[in-house]
Amino acid sequence: MKKSKFTEEQIIKILKLQEEGLKVEEICRKHGISAGTFYIWRNKYSGMEVQELRRLRSLEEENSRLKKIVANQSLEIDMIKDILSKKP
Repeated sequence: MKKSKFTEEQIIKILKLQEEGLKVEEICRKHGISAGTFYIWRNKYSGMEVQELRRLRSLEEENSRLKKIVANQSLEIDMIKDILSKKP
């Protein structure tokens, strides 16, 4: 996936301009983005504040960390079951 040249905070600020009443075409021209990109951003980030976005990112990171822990534990459980089933 291509990395955006705009940070998520900048994207939210750009979307706020449209909520303040500026036209989408004017915003896109000013920031050098296409209208399609603007509408994709609006679908993804509409109604979010910067603090909410930061909280969402931290929760996503914590969720991925917890998923890795659960995966490792289930792997260990499977290994222990396999070892116990091979009694001499």
